[in-house]
Amino acid sequence: MKILCDQMLGTLAKWLRILGFDTFYENAEMSDEDLLNIAKGENRTIFTRDKELIIRGKKKNLNVISIETTDLDLQLNQALKHVNIDEKSILSRCTLCNTVLDTVEKNKVQGKVPSKVFENNEKFWFCSKCNKFYWMGSHYNEMINKIDKIKKLQQ
Repeated sequence: MKILCDQMLGTLAKWLRILGFDTFYENAEMSDEDLLNIAKGENRTIFTRDKELIIRGKKKNLNVISIETTDLDLQLNQALKHVNIDEKSILSRCTLCNTVLDTVEKNKVQGKVPSKVFENNEKFWFCSKCNKFYWMGSHYNEMINKIDKIKKLQQ
């Protein structure tokens, strides 16, 4: 499922990307009409807290999911009632731009990441759009623990 998160759901969009979902999110000011056109043109389900956007989206026969809270864990719980996590897609997307990450051989990142990162990691990924490298840094275990909790919500 392709998802569109409105401007109020930036952190949810980031976590949906971490979980591997193709998630459109534009931090810049976009009109409801622009969001509706993107959702329709790209066949995306809209996740929003905006009551007016919900009404307008439903009038256009779009799939709109109302997110009722500002708490991230509760937002994820609500969102995951409508989508299923694909284990193979977890941690496969850039959290900034949504691009699918490419695996990069360790020898190709030398001099492009901090030397300690290079020394302490074997696996690297690269976003060709943002030119950003990813690796299993100190935050990785925290993310995996949160992902495990999220997956349990779906069971």
